[in-house]
Amino acid sequence: MQISLKPIKDVSTVNTDCLILIVDRALSADTAKTVDSATGGALSQIISRGDFSAKTAETLYLPAISGLKAQRLLLIGKGESSELKDGEFDKIINAAINAAGNAGCKDISIMLDNISVADRKAPWQYQRVAQLINTAGYRYTATVSKPKPALSIRRVTLQGANTDANRSAIHAGASIGKGINVARNLGDLPGNICTPNYLASEARALGRKFESISVSILDEKKMAALGMHSLLSVTAGSDQPARLIVMEYKGGKKSDKPHVIVGKGITFDTGGISLKPGAKMDEMKYDMCGAASVVGTMNAIADIGIKLNVVGIIAAAENMPSGSATKPGDVVTSMSGQTIEILNTDAEGRLVLCDALTFAGKFKPASVIDIATLTGACVVALGKHATGLFSNNDELAGELLESGQLAQDRAWHMPLWDDYQAQLDSNFADMANIGGPEAGSVTAACFLSRFTKDYRWAHLDIAGAAWNSGANKGATGRPVGLLCQYLASKAGN
Repeated sequence: MQISLKPIKDVSTVNTDCLILIVDRALSADTAKTVDSATGGALSQIISRGDFSAKTAETLYLPAISGLKAQRLLLIGKGESSELKDGEFDKIINAAINAAGNAGCKDISIMLDNISVADRKAPWQYQRVAQLINTAGYRYTATVSKPKPALSIRRVTLQGANTDANRSAIHAGASIGKGINVARNLGDLPGNICTPNYLASEARALGRKFESISVSILDEKKMAALGMHSLLSVTAGSDQPARLIVMEYKGGKKSDKPHVIVGKGITFDTGGISLKPGAKMDEMKYDMCGAASVVGTMNAIADIGIKLNVVGIIAAAENMPSGSATKPGDVVTSMSGQTIEILNTDAEGRLVLCDALTFAGKFKPASVIDIATLTGACVVALGKHATGLFSNNDELAGELLESGQLAQDRAWHMPLWDDYQAQLDSNFADMANIGGPEAGSVTAACFLSRFTKDYRWAHLDIAGAAWNSGANKGATGRPVGLLCQYLASKAGN
């Protein structure tokens, strides 16, 4: 996808497959007035006849109109507000991409002169357009003989000043869009393809693609030597060996402390001996979407060239029942030395993450963020719209909340009070791996907090946000956008 900036002097002379105007009923934008004049008042007539009301994201597709060099004209309604909300801007751009794509356009020009988004500057708009265009092009193709047709759009011209800031914004948006698509594709792959070893191979491929990324893989023997018996208890019933995947991106100074992102990579979750119900169990291939978001984020920040040191860690395992599987009531010792009574083998994400979070401490991190499809309780609490955010540092939580707002990948700050910790008490170990039916997402975060006391840490529960069910079933790629925005802010980008 080629996206360029170009200041347009006379929109009527733009030679493109599709000229896209974002207009209100008054045709207040200069480009809209120019097109209306060049076409003998065609736009005014369309609006006065009631053929187009210019409601937000309303579309009207028109074939060639006399007076324009463009082969097609696409009108997108702006609504009547002087300033748009972030979500309204996204709806308008998505409507434009979908309409132009459905018309088979290969080259489009988008006029943004009538757009003002509340509290957002022009580079934000360009970054969002570039990101949305790239994510619109995602198609799952790996295991279908006749995939959906590819997005027809190949070239996009945006009206705007050709400045360093605007060009950088477009590059960042395109890179983030690609990273989101990487995460979506990994999430959508079936569990018989996307195994822990497959995730390791994808990480190695990332290391070959970018000189700035180095990759190391720990096998089960190495994990056992480090004392990661909590993580290894999850994979005990599977024929697929677990892997701890470490990707180090060196974009900052050698002396700079890295920011660490840790992804839950349960490539398929049956629940183990605490077997899940059969309904929708196929969706448990998405239990590695935290890991997928780490791969997607590392791809994006390396492509952007963020000046920051970042470590991506993935705890990859498969949770299966067998004669060798971990049983309810078993006690294991984590890498931290703390013992865990496993009361439910379907609460396995926290068991792989706790050892990965202990391992993360060896990098002496500036911050650590784990990302996991951790609890159904978070889905009940927040649905699919917001990621659950827990943190032992309010400043870090605030930074992530702000990053989520900017990225349109929002999170909601959840409590992490000591009051909940008692629910994890065990008579036979330092803690149990579940805290009962009340506040399940909170007690899961409380469990993880016991392994993160030495650094600034946040936990993102993406169980509701990571994928869509139903007719539009598929991975969303969240929270790659949030993570990229946060890391860019730490680098000053």
